[in-house]
Amino acid sequence: MATEERGHVVVTVADGVADVRLNRPEKLNALGPATMQALVDAGRRLAALGPDELGAVVLSGEGRAFSAGLDFAEFERMGEEDASALLAPVEPLGAAEALGQQAAHVWSLVPVPVVAAVHGVALGGGLQVALGADLRIAAPDARLSVTEVLWGLVPDMTGTQVLPGLVGRDVALDLALTGRTVDGEEAHRLGLVTRLDPEPREAALALAREVAGHSRSATRGIKRLVGLADGRGSNGGGADGGLAEGLRAEQEVITALMGSEEQLAAVARRMASLGRRP
Repeated sequence: MATEERGHVVVTVADGVADVRLNRPEKLNALGPATMQALVDAGRRLAALGPDELGAVVLSGEGRAFSAGLDFAEFERMGEEDASALLAPVEPLGAAEALGQQAAHVWSLVPVPVVAAVHGVALGGGLQVALGADLRIAAPDARLSVTEVLWGLVPDMTGTQVLPGLVGRDVALDLALTGRTVDGEEAHRLGLVTRLDPEPREAALALAREVAGHSRSATRGIKRLVGLADGRGSNGGGADGGLAEGLRAEQEVITALMGSEEQLAAVARRMASLGRRP
């Protein structure tokens, strides 16, 4: 087991599962520049791990919330020049060229499934970080909101691009134009979260362990192929290449998997679970 903390982000890797936790409980895990950079750095480090080391990731927040969004008190203390620098382009990370965008987008570039566990509040930038995950498990009483319009802003941490694919264009507009708060149950009905559980972090870790127990080449391939289909893949997505590109990629992945040592081991495990010999 390896644990490290940088910029209010704690990362523990054990048995193929990375447990990534925002760790500013006294601030409801509000996001300042240092925390955003720590999220980017954590995602980059995890993306570099191979299948033997990493099979899934869980994103969560310590204390009473996932994240209350931007730490406006911290931004108020920054000079105008420092605040504007946050919006300036930095070294590109996939399609993201601003630090806030990268803090959410980096999780789509990690090659293994990423599960966000949402409790308390996930507001504004905090919600957008959760949207960067592949799956979201939320407590029924969690509160989620695209709050930026209430501050005279727009969701600029990939939210405008990710939301429509999850909830549809009209619902994305409703959430973004009003800044209204939805609880976990409504978020689930809308498609904003994947599952509900009164203990979302424990449920997310259980799901991550289950995923990490499967063929990791297969699960990585699934994430890559679905990313092509929805346009969020690290290679730019399938929105430009279309169905033909996606189908070619499917064949490339399945050809590499079929008959491999890892795939044959998965077959043997499955047959054993059914009480049959391979």
